Amino acid sequence: MERKTKVHAEDGKQALMITREFDLPLELLFKAHVDPDLFEQWMSHEYATAKVLKLENKKHGSWQFETTDAHGKVVVRASGVFHEFVPNHKITRTFEMENSPFDVQLEFLEFERLTEDTSKLTMHSVFRTTALRDQLLKLPFSHGLNMAHNRLQDVISKLK
Repeated sequence: MERKTKVHAEDGKQALMITREFDLPLELLFKAHVDPDLFEQWMSHEYATAKVLKLENKKHGSWQFETTDAHGKVVVRASGVFHEFVPNHKITRTFEMENSPFDVQLEFLEFERLTEDTSKLTMHSVFRTTALRDQLLKLPFSHGLNMAHNRLQDVISKLK
């Protein structure tokens, strides 16, 4: 199956460029990223349940979520701070996973209307070093992100 989420890593750079087009209106794509209930739905999957612990959708607001396995054990906890928040257009935030070898990242999410019923998400993630970026790419990161975006498309399509 083709991966619709494209991850581009330029050699020698400490950034990733991630793009995905959705069959969703811009407003619903943005809402999927800022509505706690919707976020939990598309970030949960058969092996883990996502829970939003904090989501302050504003400049200098913070966010935190975690995923737990079937036994309630925390698998991933991530958090950060919003540096820019422009509804239906842009989110600039930090992203940090607890208890992981990865340093904090700076993420620029841009939401773009393609047509009335389609939109595009572009994520530019900057890592402290190229080595940290490459370490992430050795994991099934792009596969997992594509799966999450597929769930986002499925969950949010039901709201149209």
